[in-house]
Amino acid sequence: MKWYLIGMVMFSSFLLFTAIFQMIFLSDKRMQRRMKKYLEQSAKKKLSPKTFNLVLQVRLATKKIQEQVLTKEKNSRLETLLKRAGVPLKPEEYILFQWMSTALGGGFFFLISGNVLFLVLGASLGFMAPKWVVIKKQRDRVNGFNEQLADMITTVVGALRAGFSFPQALQTVVEESASPMKEEIETVLREMQYGSSLEDSLNRLKERMPSEDLDLMIQAILIQRQVGGNLATVLEKIVDTIMDRNKIQRQIRTLTAQGRLSGIVIGLLPVILAFVIYLIEPGYIGTLFSDTIGLILVGSATISGVIGFFLIRKLTTIEV
Repeated sequence: MKWYLIGMVMFSSFLLFTAIFQMIFLSDKRMQRRMKKYLEQSAKKKLSPKTFNLVLQVRLATKKIQEQVLTKEKNSRLETLLKRAGVPLKPEEYILFQWMSTALGGGFFFLISGNVLFLVLGASLGFMAPKWVVIKKQRDRVNGFNEQLADMITTVVGALRAGFSFPQALQTVVEESASPMKEEIETVLREMQYGSSLEDSLNRLKERMPSEDLDLMIQAILIQRQVGGNLATVLEKIVDTIMDRNKIQRQIRTLTAQGRLSGIVIGLLPVILAFVIYLIEPGYIGTLFSDTIGLILVGSATISGVIGFFLIRKLTTIEV
């Protein structure tokens, strides 16, 4: 009966969370779709007073969050992170989503355990979960971009040898590539069409995609534009360098897989084991959180686990 009640409460919380998220963000997207349709068809449509008031309230709320919570530096850092991850959210929308995730995580852990300590733990996990998701999406997107980079440069080399200019070669990449390469090169071409120089557009691409291989390619292109030379030949050498580096990195990941897995086990096993024991027999492990010596032992174990995790990660991280 207890688990049935917890399940019903969590399902209701999920529905409430979804409704709030859609009410805050969906209205803004609906307004953007209407504006796009208006610009494409030149239709003179006006928002209804009710919709306009809703959009206005959302804009005022997000503006207030941006002014009171986000500093200029933090706003810029969050905006860069969301762009790199390919998440279509503004920094203030991300902060609002993070608040809701914090409340949901804290409520979930408190319902299961009934302990204020677990409420703090759940709130902390809920607060960090959106950032973890965004960082993972950023890492996956950058890795996908790096995997496509060698093929992209090969396509550019072929187009240059066929007599195309460099912007035309980039357009060929857009037509033949998949996401995220296609989206990023489209952005470069769009910026150039709006009047930005090739150097500025490529430097902004480097900011959006923190890749050493991409940096190497961009530096070669910029130097060639200043001193001249055969760009196709230079890019061919870069392709060979990138492919050799990727081969070595794959070999290193294979050889260090066991060590990296050991670090993950060391970091997660004590936490998961303590949580399971608490659910099975709360009194058996409760002394650790109520007695002074127990708290000291928990603190020491946590610090030792964190140190061991980072030491193993340091030993298994080999840069090429």
